[in-house]
Parts: sequence; C-alpha cells; structure tokens
Amino acid sequence: MDWERDLPSWPLSEFSRQVTVRPHRWHVQEVGEGDTILLLHGAGASTHTWRDVIPLLAVGHRVVAVDMPGQGFTRVGSRARFGLEETAEDLESLCRQCDWQPVAIVGHSAGAAVALRLAERLSGQAQGPPKVIGINAALSGFNGLAGLLYPLIAKALAAVPLTAMAFTLGGGRLERARMLIENTGSHLNEEGIALYARLIGDRDHVDATLNMMAHWSLDTLLADLLGLPLDCLFINGARDKAVPPQHSTDLAKRMVNTRVVTLTGLGHLAHEEAPAEVSTIILDFVSGMNR
Repeated sequence: MDWERDLPSWPLSEFSRQVTVRPHRWHVQEVGEGDTILLLHGAGASTHTWRDVIPLLAVGHRVVAVDMPGQGFTRVGSRARFGLEETAEDLESLCRQCDWQPVAIVGHSAGAAVALRLAERLSGQAQGPPKVIGINAALSGFNGLAGLLYPLIAKALAAVPLTAMAFTLGGGRLERARMLIENTGSHLNEEGIALYARLIGDRDHVDATLNMMAHWSLDTLLADLLGLPLDCLFINGARDKAVPPQHSTDLAKRMVNTRVVTLTGLGHLAHEEAPAEVSTIILDFVSGMNR
C-alpha cells in the first residue's frame, strides 16, 4: 500500500505514523492514554481490521495497532524475517524502542501466535508479562500430507516474482474479497469488503502475505505453550470456517491459565462483525473481571 496515495482514505489514518526500527519501517496507529493494549492482525489483513475496536478500547487505555512486516503500510526491510520467531523478535524491538509495555496483546488468527510468542519475550517487563487474547487463534499445526505440502506450495509461490502480480491482476476484486470473507463464515458491510478488496489488489501486500505463509511454523511455539505461565483468553466465533474453534478449545484445556469464550453467530472476523461485544470481553479480561 502506498503511504501518500492510500493512507489518507484508510481507517483511523489520523492516528498513523511510521516508525523505523530495523529491519522494517513500521506502520503504527496509536490512540488514547493509559495502560497499553497492543493489537496484531492476522495474515493478509492490516490495522484496518481493528477500525471499530480501537475507539472502544481507547476509552481509558492507550491502544497501539501495528501492520505486520510487508503487509498494509509496513515496509519490509528483510525477506528473511517473515517467520513467527523473527516477527516476534522484531516486534519486541519495536516495543522497546517505543517504550510500550503492554498489559495485553490481542492477536487475530495468525496474529494470536505472534501475540503468545511476543508476550513471552516481554515477560520481563516491569509490570510483568502481558495478558494474551487470541481471537479465532490459528494455533493448530497442519495434519498429515497437508502439513507437508502446504508450506512447500506457499514457498514455491513466494519464490516466483510474478505470483503476487497474478493474484492482483484483473477485475472483480470486490467480489473476490466478498467471496474470501464469506468463506471464513463472516459477513461484513460494504466498507469492510472494500477495504479487503484494496489489500488483495496490492502486489506488495499479497507478496508479503505469501512469504509469511511460506515461512510459518508453529512447531516450537506449540511445544512451549503448555508450560508458558501466561494469562490467556481465546475468543472463538462459532461460525468460523477458517480456523475450527475446537482447536483452540482443546489447546486451552492443556495450557496453564487459559479460558475460552465462544460467540454464537460470528465467523473468523468476529471482531469486525461485533466490535462492541468483542471489545467488552477484552476490557473485562484486561481488568480482571472475566474469570
């Protein structure tokens, strides 16, 4: 996405700024005052996914939303830094440079995995480890043959320079975005669909999303999760067709201090479908009321 061309019409752009912390030039949106809540989007999205959540959380908190490397308006500085561990490490550097000490990290889908690893890396901060909220958290490994083929296919696609161009060429982006969203079990308004259509029409954004998928591995995180002393909450949309809610429900039973809330009638983008409901759950958990 082009900063000069696209940002002025992007949600909450009045709170946007660029922060250069090696190796990336990050797009950051920062709103409000108080304890910090950090928001991390999933693969293929951007800060726009939090457009209706940020104002609600910012009543009494400083809310920070960040675009993942190469996605949205963040400019990637190294193509070797797309993996989970590298992304968490680079976000830790960003947090320390900006003096953010989040009391909570909210991650959607793949962003939940980053949130867990980042919270672990920040566990030594003065006020203790952040709480972690995963919304439709993508925390299950691929099974069987799919587990072998998926990363290989993604790596092959990411290695071909014209792949991102092929994804972004042609018309019908609005309908393609609508189909992609509805296939996750969510129903968004026309504004939400149009924002995703703009993203899937951007070559750099698509290229970064493919590279994120190609370098993604949860093996180490999943091995560590059962012993992580983090206070966690998983928010599941019962209609999620992208990440089966049962995955995080089963995982929560094996983790040290993790609860699950399931929302009926909502899909993978539950926080965009019902921002007020999801924000209330987040705030209650951060304040200690949701126990």
